[in-house]
Amino acid sequence: MLHPARLPAGSSDPLRIAATMAIGAMVIAALYLAQDVLVPLVLAGLLAFVLAPLARLGRRIGIPRGASVVLAALLGFLLLLGIGALIGHEGALIASEAPRYVGPLRQKLGVLSGLSESLRNAEAMLRGTASEPVPVVVDAEPARPTSTSLQLAGTVLGPVLAPLATAGLVALFTVFILLFSDDLRDRVIRLAGARDLPRTMAAMNDAADRLSRLFLAQVVLAAGFGVAVAAGLWLLGLPAALLWGLLVGLMRFVPFIGTPIAILPPVVLALAIEPGWELAISVLALILLGEVFMGQVAEPVVLGRRTGLSPISVILSASFWTLLWGPIGLLIATPLTVGLVVLGRHVPQLEFLDVMLGDRPALAAEETFYQRALEGDVDRLVVQAHAAMEPEDAKLLGFADSVALRALALAATDWSREILESDRLEKLRIATGTLIDELAESLQEEATLERPADWAAAGAVLCVPARGPLDDVAARFAALVLRRDGFGAVALGPGALDAANIGQLDPVRVRLVCLSVLEEGNSVSGVRTSLRRLARHLPEARVAVGIWNAAPESAMLTALRADGPADVIVTSLGEALAQVEAYSSRAATRAAEL
Repeated sequence: MLHPARLPAGSSDPLRIAATMAIGAMVIAALYLAQDVLVPLVLAGLLAFVLAPLARLGRRIGIPRGASVVLAALLGFLLLLGIGALIGHEGALIASEAPRYVGPLRQKLGVLSGLSESLRNAEAMLRGTASEPVPVVVDAEPARPTSTSLQLAGTVLGPVLAPLATAGLVALFTVFILLFSDDLRDRVIRLAGARDLPRTMAAMNDAADRLSRLFLAQVVLAAGFGVAVAAGLWLLGLPAALLWGLLVGLMRFVPFIGTPIAILPPVVLALAIEPGWELAISVLALILLGEVFMGQVAEPVVLGRRTGLSPISVILSASFWTLLWGPIGLLIATPLTVGLVVLGRHVPQLEFLDVMLGDRPALAAEETFYQRALEGDVDRLVVQAHAAMEPEDAKLLGFADSVALRALALAATDWSREILESDRLEKLRIATGTLIDELAESLQEEATLERPADWAAAGAVLCVPARGPLDDVAARFAALVLRRDGFGAVALGPGALDAANIGQLDPVRVRLVCLSVLEEGNSVSGVRTSLRRLARHLPEARVAVGIWNAAPESAMLTALRADGPADVIVTSLGEALAQVEAYSSRAATRAAEL
């Protein structure tokens, strides 16, 4: 993950940007121009993911591969044909009964139009003008062109043949995808990275299984919701209840506008068949309550708390695919985007899809901390800290270790590379220091454990910064963590080890010194000089060096472990806390023996 302050050189090259935009435009144009082939192919791919578990089930019970694929595809298409026939039958019934619904509907619309006319008249009276009727000019009906037999046949058969051709392509593609799924997977593995074959195979298999389970679960939930709504509408006495249940279930795949689209026809029909408003209100309440139940209870339980898409990506994908492929694009936008996100999480070359469309944070927690600290946004830093410490067991140590110190290490690295300006560094120092004060106040620094008196006294543990620009801030975090665990830890400021200041340290009170070091901005020789000064002025105190967030192959870590005067070297606050606990326990045991 790239931090904004560490963008690669040349990333804003105008020629590269122009080439990227040109490629994107060509891809979009190809998607639009080839939609007659791509739409059936995408539909077939989504349908293949839904039918794949059924095909695998057939193979497990002993049916040959080809037969199991054909049976699964046949079952799926028979179900789709049955749904289509049911929609046609129910629609024909509604059409035949339409004339008797016109009167009540016109009466209700007349009430609404009368209300609208009254409002317009009132507005005209307030303005001091009378509304005058607008003359309507009726043009003479143009002469109808004569049609040939071929044109008439094309007009009648065109709307019928086009869907049949699309359905045939979908059926053909689905069967081929199911039959040659292993070959397609191997080719994708080759494109994704055949050098690390086991990991790539595991990723692709996991992605395929996840998508199959996800799409099948969505289909089952939508079907269950449609059946429940149809049953409720039937009990309410609404005609063509099955049709409206199918519509509601189908619109579950359309984000945001699916529910309003599904609600409108049955509510209008309810207004038409009864003179009152009770049935329409009941229909509206039934579908809305069912939608709330699905969104807040059923889908979180079955699918998990999230589908992996950010809200903005759902809106953009629905808009993009609808603009590109029309209503079919709106229907397949969400499942298609989910598939792209899952592939992005498992295929390194497609990771940008997960970053752009997924709901996982674009920045790691430490990068978010760093970005907010650079902006001086203390309020959001406090919110992030309390959110990270919300679980009772995590508390302060986990946040300081895995977020704050890692963010300070990022800042120290940028400072050493001379890409972090002094004024922004100072803003970061002030913001982080204010955060530490806020945490100390909100946590009230109540010790969670009782420690020996000489280790619990203020100043028994000193957190001393080395010479790096942010070592003192890291030392304050270390002192806060140790105080919360019952030790009398105090953080000293920059220059505490200078010749003019080091003599002020009390050798009698100090039990342990933790030298706080961020590797970038320090040197091995500088750390050794600090350790020698501590050894001269505090000869009885234990000395621990905290090289925060140091990698195992760190040159400084290797050099100090090979030849360094410290008692112990740690790389995290968890290790530092464990060492301080061990030293205090041994000291208490020796004191008890004496």
